Amino acid sequence: MTSARIPFAAPAPRDDADAVRAAIDRVVSSGWYILGPEVEAFEAEFANACGAPHAVGVGNGTDALALIFRALGIGAGDEVVTTPLSAAYTALAVLMVGARPVFADIDPKRLTIDADAVERVITSRTRALLPVHLYGQAAEMPSLERVASRHNLTIVEDCCQAHLATAAGRPVGTIGVAGAFSFYPTKNLGALGDAGAVITRDPALAERVRRLRNGGQTSRYNHEEAGVNSRLDELQAAILRARMPLLGAWTTRRRALAASYRTALTGTSITVPPEFDPGHVYHLFAVQSGNRAALQEHLARRGITTHVHYPIPIPRQPAFAESTAEPCPLAAAACDTLLSLPLYPGLDDADLEQVARAIAEFQEA
Repeated sequence: MTSARIPFAAPAPRDDADAVRAAIDRVVSSGWYILGPEVEAFEAEFANACGAPHAVGVGNGTDALALIFRALGIGAGDEVVTTPLSAAYTALAVLMVGARPVFADIDPKRLTIDADAVERVITSRTRALLPVHLYGQAAEMPSLERVASRHNLTIVEDCCQAHLATAAGRPVGTIGVAGAFSFYPTKNLGALGDAGAVITRDPALAERVRRLRNGGQTSRYNHEEAGVNSRLDELQAAILRARMPLLGAWTTRRRALAASYRTALTGTSITVPPEFDPGHVYHLFAVQSGNRAALQEHLARRGITTHVHYPIPIPRQPAFAESTAEPCPLAAAACDTLLSLPLYPGLDDADLEQVARAIAEFQEA
């Protein structure tokens, strides 16, 4: 049993602490806390970083998806095809607008939605495809684009785990009509609370999302349509602005740690999903084990915290009981084996080596 504890994540400010504190103090002293200059500046800076002309700050990543669907006119009677392997919030955003999520199975190696499986579940009611760029690696977008083109479907990208990732050199969120981002504290770019954003190349879509997030107002007290209250606040926007300049270095560190894991775990019984795209940003480092529960317990006894992303396929969740789904056996098998290891920019090389040694010990036990 080791006395050193290795956490799964470390979202508290570290090398960015002074910049974050200065940002907080700036907003608090300004007296302007909702939809002000910090939000406007962050939207411009994030859009530029993502290679998109427009970004709209919203309350969280789930709202970002739902607002995109609302802006596209997707609702009751419509279907959206998405993956069974993601946080349930992906599909909950579809339910939020009254549409029906339809689940297509995954590529068992890439772990993202499979284009052939998508094609099998498309019906006359399908309006959009919702791929998730899982764990920081982009879905296989060229194949999905071909399916969307054949069936005249819109692609909405769930980029909540893939800040500034690329797919064959193209920034995620700019390939479909829009992309949704989450800035939950443990994300690659995290706020100190909930926050989200929509990016898009479509100015009309951006303007409608901007209106919908603020109660549907076109001007103060003039509600053009029934919107919602999902506004990125000034404090979180300022914190995100303080952290944005460090995101590139943090991503480089994540990639280096992932490469070290891949080397250190070679020859063990653990399966490491392949890196299909150099634009992978490693929000999570998930491995697969046929004896996951025992491995997780073994690591916990050595002070190493791990998590399972995700233990239950979305269509098996009770919240989706009314959404009939085709069987997704590949996703179900993945859900039984995936285990996320600690990976964050502040993780020491020595800590990573300790994790790898503990996994090797498990194999030898």
